[in-house]
Order: sequence, then C-alpha cells, then structure tokens
Amino acid sequence: MENDMKGIPRKMSAIQISNPGGPEALEKVEREIPRLQENEVLIKISACGINRPDLMQRSGLYPPPPGASDIPGLEVSGQIVDVHPTANRWVIGDEVCALVNGGGYAEYVSVPGTQCLPIPDGVSLLEAASLPETYFTVWVNVFDRAKLQSGERILVQGGGSGIGVTAIQLAKSMGCEVYVTAGTDEKCKKCEDLGAKRAINYKTENFCEVIIEETKGSGVNVVLDMVGGSYIQDEIKCLADDGRLAIIAFLGGAKSEINFTDILTRRISITGSTLRPRSTIVKGLIAKNLEKKVWPLFSKGLIRPVIDCLFPFDKASTAHELMESGDHFGKIILTL
Repeated sequence: MENDMKGIPRKMSAIQISNPGGPEALEKVEREIPRLQENEVLIKISACGINRPDLMQRSGLYPPPPGASDIPGLEVSGQIVDVHPTANRWVIGDEVCALVNGGGYAEYVSVPGTQCLPIPDGVSLLEAASLPETYFTVWVNVFDRAKLQSGERILVQGGGSGIGVTAIQLAKSMGCEVYVTAGTDEKCKKCEDLGAKRAINYKTENFCEVIIEETKGSGVNVVLDMVGGSYIQDEIKCLADDGRLAIIAFLGGAKSEINFTDILTRRISITGSTLRPRSTIVKGLIAKNLEKKVWPLFSKGLIRPVIDCLFPFDKASTAHELMESGDHFGKIILTL
C-alpha cells in the first residue's frame, strides 16, 4: 500500500453503511485516509465503541451532521500518528481516547485535538474506547444540565446500557443515591454491584411505585431518561419537588401526554440534549471538565470501564445485532 512521507498509508479499511437497513447494511470497504484540518490530529485506531446512535444512523434515522464523515462510530482509542501544527497539546506517539464526529469504524480517524483525552490511569487502550461517548453524555446531561448534587437521588433508566453503567458509577462516586431500571434480574444484580442502591426490573415492577416506596414518598431529584413516550408522566410523578428530568433519547416514542399540574405546582424542570451536533468548542470544554473532575476517579478505583464483549473489526454487523438484542451489559467494542 502506498505511503506518504510520514509513512502513513494513503488508504485504510473502514466499515460503511451500504444502504439504510439492518446490520447487514454494514460493509467493509477501502477509503482514503482523512487529511488533517486545522487543530486536528490523526489517530491510528486500536478500538472503537458501539453506540445506539450508530444503529440509528445505519437505519437511516440519524444522519451525520454537515461536514462529518458518513462512516459510523463516535468514540475511539488509539495512537496519534500525525498532528496539525495548530493542535499543539499532542505529539506523535501519544495514546488517547477521543469523541469523534463520525468515522470511528475505520483504521484511522481525524479529530479536533480538543476532543481527545489521555488514557486514564488503570485503563487499557482497548477499554478506553468505551469511555468518550457515554462520559461526555452523562456529564453534560446529569451534572451540567440537570445539576445533580452530592446527597441527591437519581433514577437512571436503562441501567445496563453503556450510558447506564456510566451514570451509576459517576453519580455514586459523587455521593448520590442511585436507582436504576433494567430488563432482567441478572442485570439488576449487576447494577447493584456497580453501586445502585436499588435496581428495578421494569418488566415485573412499576418503577414509579418502587421509587415512591423506597424514598418514603420523597421521590428522586433527577431522572435520566432514554425511553420517553409513556414513561415521562410516571417519571414526573416520582420526581421530588424542584426535580429535574433529563431526556437523552426516546426509544419508547418521541411523543407523550403530560399533565402539567405537577410541573407548575412542584417546579419540575424538563431538559434534554444530543451531543453530536454540538460545536467543537463545547465538546472541548466538556473534555476539559472530564479530565479535571472525572479522570482522577479511575486511578482512585471509584469508577471503571464496563465492557460486555470485544468483536474484531470485520464483525461489526454481529456487534450491532447484539446491541439490538439488548442482551449486553455495558459497552460493546470493536478492535482493530
């Protein structure tokens, strides 16, 4: 394969979406290696994380923002092999994990240097690929927007997901009382082992009733919701006065019928956000907060990556099938 003057190949293997559809729509192809723009670094990828937005993009429901690669993949880990002169923090040879705007299912990806983070102490290079998307998302929605404080209570929907295992550990490490929902007793047990005070099997229990009982009627201060739909009214019911509902997805539907009486009389706040369209400046600020406030928690043993399984790069379709089945706990990783 032809190389440039720095020894970097001009072509790379990548996984593209042939046409919107099921996991079979993912196909291995050869692509040009990205050229660096101002403030960017080039990463030779060791591993990339699988996230639900990847599945939505594959299905044609979540197109990449303008200027982003059409190749799926939002988080990677690897070694920096080229640096634009304006990306002055990093040098060739640095090992990093990074939140990318797309292009993670490939051998190489270009990314703004401000969206890169050093590998946390005690975390392997492969494990680090599981961190950026979920930690960026949880930090922004739980701590920046919903303003969860030490001593408060939080309910996390989907405790066995990548977002869920991250939220459990972060909230617990910040001195909060954590409640979660999950779809099996086995997942509930694993959530409690991670630090949840009570995990609720949503298939056999009503989460709102359990929360009211567990908190003696006080409710939780924050709900992190990725379900939407019919869940929202019950989430409002189990919020404490001045409670905050943070919506990050709507797997159960984008519409809901809400009684606004509770919102008015109990001063409930509803917020939500998506990460991918945010600006490079905003993502860089989030990265700084994570490095300062969260990354030290890894070395202290207060948080850790939770990996369900690793798949080789050419098994991306199988990895998507597993995520769609819901049989995983924690993150699914592709390795190169």
